[in-house]
Amino acid sequence: MLALNKSASKIRLATALTAALLLNGCAVGPDYLRPSAWLPDYFKDAPPVAVAEARSEAPVNPEWWTLFGDATLNNLIQQALEANQDLQAAIARLEAAEGAAREAGADYYPSVSLGASSGRSQISGETYNGLKTGQATYNNRRAALSLSYEVDLWGRVRRSNEAARAEALASRFGRDSIRLTLLGQVANEYLALRSNDAQLVVTQETLVSREKSLKIVEARLDAGSASALEVAQALSSYTAAQSQLSQIKRLRAISESQLGLLTGQPGLKIASGQLEQLPLPPTPPAGLPSTLLEARPDVRQAEEKLIAANARIGVAKAAYFPTISLTGLYGGESMALSNLFTNNATIWSAALGLSMPIFDAGRTSARVDQATAAQKESLANYRKTMQSAFKEVNDALVNLKEYADIESANTAQLNAARRALELSQARYEAGYAGFMEVLDSQRTANLAQLEYLNSRKNRLGAAVDLFKALGGGWQSTAS
Repeated sequence: MLALNKSASKIRLATALTAALLLNGCAVGPDYLRPSAWLPDYFKDAPPVAVAEARSEAPVNPEWWTLFGDATLNNLIQQALEANQDLQAAIARLEAAEGAAREAGADYYPSVSLGASSGRSQISGETYNGLKTGQATYNNRRAALSLSYEVDLWGRVRRSNEAARAEALASRFGRDSIRLTLLGQVANEYLALRSNDAQLVVTQETLVSREKSLKIVEARLDAGSASALEVAQALSSYTAAQSQLSQIKRLRAISESQLGLLTGQPGLKIASGQLEQLPLPPTPPAGLPSTLLEARPDVRQAEEKLIAANARIGVAKAAYFPTISLTGLYGGESMALSNLFTNNATIWSAALGLSMPIFDAGRTSARVDQATAAQKESLANYRKTMQSAFKEVNDALVNLKEYADIESANTAQLNAARRALELSQARYEAGYAGFMEVLDSQRTANLAQLEYLNSRKNRLGAAVDLFKALGGGWQSTAS
């Protein structure tokens, strides 16, 4: 009796294991492991600190543009998020990818469908059977539920779902990447517009100054203390300022039009403002770790594509193994509709099917090779994305530091040029210098002002580039 009980226990255990295998199966193909990107731990222009400390001091700020403290920029960003057509297209692609993921998930469950038919037919009385029974007319009514289900023994369905989910996440990060690029474009274009505003003010002041100089030279010519050459030189300098003013107006109008396109507002008009009114963004904290790159949507998108490609190897390999399917049908069939659901009209069927490849001329092997090659390509793209992201952050850190130094030098240059212009004008009016000295001082002062404004724009633009490169910027713990 004891032996029989042990045998029965073994049978039950074997049955349970077999059922578990049939229900859960095993997923063929490689499981995903995040690859190494071979990056340094820190960015070279950020002094190193402990990684945990750096992470706590420099979390990603998703609303980095607010650090500029400009209400107009904030409004433009909001309008772009609501109405930009590239972003709307990315959102539509995301919705399609999420729908595809839900479709793939439906394969986990049986497919049940309802079929119904009603027909009337007549058989010939001139056939072999018809000569015996005579010509006859038949009615046939049928209604049945049918079921089909694939037993995911080798993980084909699971790997397909893994790939579909990864593609949906890749689309989500693709949308976020377009969003981040859009925000950077709006911010940079707005800074260019404000730079043009500031240059317009400088050029208009220059134009007034040169017009005044032209009138002084013309008066001196009438008094006989200046030459016609000096008048021609003053007029040339004045018209050059007029040309410069028109060029800056043209560039501002183009920036305004581009902002209208980015924000989905054709014909957008933006009131004039001053570049100097924009506060400088905070300096990035010391020890920015390279792990911050994981917040970049393009990096996360590349990794999800790698996950999807890795899962597709398993989908391709599952074709080496047999496919097991369950089918069933239950319903009723009768000549009269009133008898369709009676016990005597019941019909049913159940079947277990198995399909196994024997010879396919290497088709499955070729598909596995294709999937493996696609995974290698995705791996290379992921590593390249990480390395490009690291380079972009390093470049932005260098630019932010060096543009700050350039702005300091240009500030000193501008102060010296303004002082030189004051002295040259005084020397000319006192008769100690020629008008050419004044013209040179005017050109130098004008260029110094424009270079200063350009360095300020570049410094702000470098901050925008660093925000983008880090996937959203940074913020201190205090903020």
